[in-house]
Amino acid sequence: MNMKTFRVILSIFAVYFSVQSFAQDNRTLVTIAGEDVSVDDFMYVYKKNNTQENLMDKKSIEEYLDLFINFKLKVKEAEAQGYDTVNAFIDELAGYRKQLAEPYFVNDEIIDDMLKEAYERKKFDIRASHILVKVGPNAMPDDTLAAWNKVMAARKRIMAGEAFEKVAKEVSEDPSAQDRVNPRNNQTIPGNGGDLGYFSVFDMVYPFETGAFNTAVGEVSAPVRTDFGYHLIKVTDKIPAQGSIEAAHLYLKMPDSATAKDSAEIMSKALDIYDQIVSGADYQEMVQKYSDDKGSAARGGKLPKFNVNRMVPEFIEVISQMSDSGEVSKPVLTSYGWHIIQLQGKTGIEPFDEVKDDMRKRIEKDRRAQKSKEIIISDIKKEYGYKEYGKALQPVYEIVDSSIYTKEWSIPEDAKLSKPVISLGDRKFTQEEFAQYLEKHQTIGQDEKINEFVNAKFREFSDEKVREYEDSKLEGKYPDFRAIVKEYRDGILLFELTNDKIWSYAGKDTTGLKNYYEQHKNDFMWDARLDASIITVRDTNYLEEIRKLANEGAADEMFISEINKDSLNIVTIEHKKYSKEDNDIIDQVKWKKGTTETTDKRDNIVFVIVRSKVAPEPKTFDEARGLITAGYQEYLEKEWIEQLREKYPVVIHEEVLSSLTENK
Repeated sequence: MNMKTFRVILSIFAVYFSVQSFAQDNRTLVTIAGEDVSVDDFMYVYKKNNTQENLMDKKSIEEYLDLFINFKLKVKEAEAQGYDTVNAFIDELAGYRKQLAEPYFVNDEIIDDMLKEAYERKKFDIRASHILVKVGPNAMPDDTLAAWNKVMAARKRIMAGEAFEKVAKEVSEDPSAQDRVNPRNNQTIPGNGGDLGYFSVFDMVYPFETGAFNTAVGEVSAPVRTDFGYHLIKVTDKIPAQGSIEAAHLYLKMPDSATAKDSAEIMSKALDIYDQIVSGADYQEMVQKYSDDKGSAARGGKLPKFNVNRMVPEFIEVISQMSDSGEVSKPVLTSYGWHIIQLQGKTGIEPFDEVKDDMRKRIEKDRRAQKSKEIIISDIKKEYGYKEYGKALQPVYEIVDSSIYTKEWSIPEDAKLSKPVISLGDRKFTQEEFAQYLEKHQTIGQDEKINEFVNAKFREFSDEKVREYEDSKLEGKYPDFRAIVKEYRDGILLFELTNDKIWSYAGKDTTGLKNYYEQHKNDFMWDARLDASIITVRDTNYLEEIRKLANEGAADEMFISEINKDSLNIVTIEHKKYSKEDNDIIDQVKWKKGTTETTDKRDNIVFVIVRSKVAPEPKTFDEARGLITAGYQEYLEKEWIEQLREKYPVVIHEEVLSSLTENK
């Protein structure tokens, strides 16, 4: 059996297509080396890998059972030789098992709901402002309450009629909200008053995105908690999705030091340029003549493609009102200066079927996928009666100090950490285990309070242990999972043993290969061939001389000495024994001695001199080495199977086997 055949067999025993329902037939079909194999176990594999045409056919089942027995015997031998104890095998199987277990920790229904939600949100672009009051995700209750009170006080002011922008500049802990001084020229740079511009799905952290999309235009949200703190969100605009935008602009810069007179003159210039464009002036020529953005001016003002979150909101506000490619806007003032925009295209929203796969991948990588994992973890906790012992964390708080932020902290030798912090099913996880987790997961440069850091790590520790506990139960809870892991295990063992015993061995056993060749020489035969020379003419100035030599059946050496003299490459010569379909040129000639004149695919004139027809003959060892190796491998495997069947008893329970095909 060669490598290709093995991969087919391995796929039979190691490919898992879907959750299988077992037929509840526990009768023993075959006993291999003392191990009973039930009808269920055999049919699970058989039905996955047979077409409906021959399903349950007596011959098909018996042939497959023979393959199945051979497979099991090899696995048994691999175990006897200790292949299942090798670290490389253990690591490889663990990697496969981890991948196979992953679907059991994902709630597909939730992911599907999130996909639908994300696509609905993708239909719109939102402009919003926010006020941020910072508080860490693992803050202590007092700090969380203080942040809550501060953000609610800000909301109360806004609800009473104060401008959101004013409150944002006074309260928000997002530095971009406040005015600030440019240290280079002492000019005041206006803050954005909390204005975040336009954005769409995936542009913001999920809780913020949800808060924004659930708030009506002109309204202010209730406080929204993210990892950054509490946010108040005011939605100021909601437009149909612009998608990927292509546009050009003519830009007139507004200097930082511009006076009111300067500003008026620049605006007047922008209006004058716009009037010229409307009157028929070429937009690109005007850009090249007037634009202060020299980089884009060289491209007629064309900007790189962008989405709404990559451009100032005033720019997007205007583009959202444009629809036709080539349409030019009136001058638009932004914080940078004046722009005259030309729309060159926008995609809007793509059909769901075109984007769903990419969106699903983004969801699975995005923080929102955490919701699916949280539900799974919550369900596992309920199933196994999860408990936390909050008071037991106090001794851990007491032994952790700031050295944990420099990765220098270690558990004190005299620490007494034997009490449980978590219980789950029949397992208790102790203070010591949590402290060891902390020791392993220290973080450089944290600015959290130590208790907040410990709380965050406790949540991670808890989720990890819950997942590990469920992972340890998968084989017992899910027969399909147990079966596929066993198939992978057995398949890897089979591969490693067969590679050592057959494939690698056969390739290195030169003596065995040569003996096999001598005993089976007639199995490696050439069909009838032509001994021929293909003479390709590179210079037609010598055509008549070449034709004369070819028609005379001249030897290859004559063409070299008479035509290619002085190292000229006037003709090229290919002389060998050709089989049918070896060469397009050879396929054009009659299979008899003589000369044929023809042309090749490049229209070169070619002469084919058939010197003789060669009768079928054995290939040499080197010519047939690949085929010899494959044949030798099959020979070795056949012998090996015979040895295994002698070494390990196999009992087929014929009455059970017969019952599988009765009335079929």
